[in-house]
Parts: sequence; C-alpha cells; structure tokens
Amino acid sequence: MTPREQFLAQAKSRVLITDGAFGTEIQNYKLSEADYAGDLGLEKDQKGNNDILALTKPEVPEAIHRAYFEAGADIAETNTFSANRISQADYAAEGLVREINVASAALARKVADEFTAKDGRPRFVAGAIGPTNKTLSLSPDVNDPGFREIDFDYLKDVYREQVDALVEGGADFILIETVFDTLNAKAGIMAAIEAGEVLGRDLPIMLSMTLTDLSGRNLSGHTVEAFWHAVRHAKPLTIGLNCSFGAEQLRPHVATLSKIADTLIMVYPNAGLPNELGEYDEAPATTAGLVRGWADHGQVNVLGGCCGSTPAHIAAIAKAVEGVAPRELPSVEVRTRLAGLEPMIMAA
Repeated sequence: MTPREQFLAQAKSRVLITDGAFGTEIQNYKLSEADYAGDLGLEKDQKGNNDILALTKPEVPEAIHRAYFEAGADIAETNTFSANRISQADYAAEGLVREINVASAALARKVADEFTAKDGRPRFVAGAIGPTNKTLSLSPDVNDPGFREIDFDYLKDVYREQVDALVEGGADFILIETVFDTLNAKAGIMAAIEAGEVLGRDLPIMLSMTLTDLSGRNLSGHTVEAFWHAVRHAKPLTIGLNCSFGAEQLRPHVATLSKIADTLIMVYPNAGLPNELGEYDEAPATTAGLVRGWADHGQVNVLGGCCGSTPAHIAAIAKAVEGVAPRELPSVEVRTRLAGLEPMIMAA
C-alpha cells in the first residue's frame, strides 16, 4: 500500500489525530544560544531558530515527536516550518536547508516507525512547509502596490529544495500549512507536483489555510470556499484550517469547508486565543470538547492542535473522538467552480 492508500484506509474507520505545537514545546526546554548554535559556526545568532535543532540538539525534537505519539497522534509534522532558503537567511543558515530538512524528516520517521512497530498501527510523517515571510500577492511597500520582493518561479524553487529534502528524509506527505497567501500555496503545490513527477510516484499534498479575521478570509483575501476552488486541482489528501484562532472561532468555517470539499478535512486550531501576555491557556479538556462537536456533526477526518497546544491537548482530543465516526466525503455536483476573492460557480 502507498502512504496515501494507507492513510485513506485508516481514515475510513476513525477520526485520525495529528500532533500539536512545536515552538511552545521547544520553549519549555529553555535552550541557550549555545544549544541552538552547536558547532556549526554560523555568522548570526541562532537562538529562536527552532528548525536548526535537528542538527544541533536533535534529542529535543525527537522527544517532542515521541510525546505526541504517546498522546495518541497518528501523524508527526516535521519541525521544518521555517526550514527554507528565505526564512533561514535571517540566521545565515540558508546553506543548510537540505541538511535541516533531511535530518528533521528522518527524526520524525524514526519515531513514527518505532511506534508502528509496537502495535502495528500505521504512523505517518508530514513534511511541514510554512508560508515564508514573503508574499506573492501583496506588496510590502504601501507606496508601490505593484512591487514584489520575489516572484513565483523563485518561491517555487525555494519550496522545491525543501520538498526534495523532506522526501529524502522519509516524509510521506507534503503539508503546506498556515497558508495566508493562496499564491504562495500554489508555488508550494507546483513544487510538490514536480517533485513527485521526478520521483515517478504519488507524493500526496496536505493543505491548511489560516484565517486573518473572523469573516473567514486569509491575508490575500480569499474566503474558505474560494481557497478550496483555487487549490482543488492539486487533489490534496487533506484540506483544512490551522492557527489564527481557537476552535470556537473556527467553527463556522469548518462547517463551510466540510460541506464543499470532496477530500479529507484536517483542522488543528490554536489552544484558544492568547491572553494579555501572549500565552495560550485554554485547557486540554476545553479544546477537546470543542473539536468533539465538529466530530459529532460529521465535519472532520483529522484533528490536532496548533499554537499553544501540548501533548496533553492531543491526548484529550484523541480520547474525546475515540469511537466517533469520521466525516463522510460529500458527493459534489460537477460544475465549473472558479476562485476570485469570492467563489464563482457557473450555472448548469
């Protein structure tokens, strides 16, 4: 069975569980600059460069993967959100992109296989790709709306470098997450499709949009429905939402996406909204209760957590949806569906 076939087979019988936040878990280790920098000899300080820990302190991401699998996760998302040439340039580590991604994927693969060997239940590795700190749809200069810092082909090549390394390290899927700019996501999609073609095999894509306001749009202005119409051609294994808000705020948008997407829905919200100190204090039981509501209404196939979530949150979510039937894929009428900022559906 291919990873896609294995994943779909598992998703038929139960709601699957992805992992939780990585950055806040890393913060709990109180690492020093020396911990981050190791002996790499890079020109800039590395503290805060969580991705580089795969090379300098691999026991930390490995322990976090293990904690999430012990909590009940089926999927490990690699610690590679910023492991691309653009983001790593902030740390003078752009020359280590391949090494970081290969090592991160290999760490997740090692732990996933370890847990699969224990009980025979398949565990999966999703190679995580973040949006970078650049946008293809919007100008960073308010005085020059037409200006772009990068172009589509450059970003596609940046993503391709990361995709190739994640696959080399053992990733089953490519997770293009926290999509605030739909055009950025399309560059990632093209990179993953090209990589799969070169490999001569299916390389499943997971897509996860992030909303910038409660009306349900991302930063490039697309509604949830318009976003789906813009990326459906990629035949993603999962489509969903992550970050930005807690489960309570995402509820209507999960309902919308669930009705229109003829693929699996994966949602991993923040642990509520941050408090005055920027910390997330929503209790695991609260998060689990909210996402259980989505499961009870047949709206989700995969659940997990984003910012502020912990292994305790994932354990509570896994327990809350145990035995709940997964969402059934809707039968969608064949129509021409286009995406501007709003969806456009041609009359039959």
